[in-house]
Amino acid sequence: MAEENNTAGERTEAPTAKRREDFRKKGQVAQSKEVQTASLLTILLLFWHFYMPTFWRGLTGLIFSIWDSAGQYDLTPLSTITLAISILKQSGLLLAPLFLLILAIGFFSSFFQIGWLLTAKPLTPDFSKLNPIKGLGRFFSKKSLIEVVKSMLKVTLIGWVAYSTIYNNFDQTLILIDTSIPTTLLFLAKTGSIILAKSCAILILIAFLDFLFVKWEMEEKMKMTKQELKEEFKESEGDPFIKAQIRTIQQEMARKRMMAEVPEADVIVTNPTHISVAVRYDSLKMDAPVVVAKGADAIAMKIREIAKENNIPIIENRPVARLLHKLDLGASIPEDLFKVIAEILAHVYSLKTNRNQWN
Repeated sequence: MAEENNTAGERTEAPTAKRREDFRKKGQVAQSKEVQTASLLTILLLFWHFYMPTFWRGLTGLIFSIWDSAGQYDLTPLSTITLAISILKQSGLLLAPLFLLILAIGFFSSFFQIGWLLTAKPLTPDFSKLNPIKGLGRFFSKKSLIEVVKSMLKVTLIGWVAYSTIYNNFDQTLILIDTSIPTTLLFLAKTGSIILAKSCAILILIAFLDFLFVKWEMEEKMKMTKQELKEEFKESEGDPFIKAQIRTIQQEMARKRMMAEVPEADVIVTNPTHISVAVRYDSLKMDAPVVVAKGADAIAMKIREIAKENNIPIIENRPVARLLHKLDLGASIPEDLFKVIAEILAHVYSLKTNRNQWN
């Protein structure tokens, strides 16, 4: 018994679609921050590589225009504000592509991981997080340890890349003393670009591994116990016991409605062993006779009992009874049975006529 309880409490079952949707509504999705960081730095580096000449030309033009027109400005509060606004506008135009790109990268790096998701659930205040004991537990949790390891790994690898790159170019660094400032700046820019490019490659690798880990971690978190699976099935499909009771009640109500139709039947066709079928025909309202009640065993006996109470003729015809029993309630008699049913009804009507004459 103890082993069964332990098994029931273990999360061994794959998450259902409903559980995945519940987690998603709560904002609990597999999203790696490392993917956002790596994509942001990598794309910005590529963009800056192509946009840098345009940016420097614009910045140089802005500086020169300020110097050229510096003597034309009066040192008044209004002129100072006007100059500041002009500088902000032109600087904003130069930096606007970078800001727009950052917004686009932030959006798409999340969109490609989790798709379109808009929920305010994560913003709902959770006062349980204010508990200092639980907070201390989260500080020393497995997740915090993994984040520390990732941070140390990134710092170590990027530091090693920066050191190795500078070390390999150390001989050229010594020559910079005798070179011009533009040459020195160009060398530093190239070396910095190499370091950034290698750092981006490392971040992409870390982001890929972290994304796989986050996906696996979320799958493990969403797994369900056998008991949770049963409870979800009951919520979505209904309790099997209650469904069986409802089905029984529905069948009983349908049976009562069917039995109420028996007194309106014209004839009961039977298989003498266990089948009874009630047939009714109104030439003014119906195109063909219809089956108003049918049943086997106890229900068949009940139909015969009601028929006797209401003086409805009972005709024994084994093959016809079997064929009629296969029809649905309310179904019209098929054409291949028209002739035999017509003969039975004609016989029934003749019996009623004779009975009326004797009365």
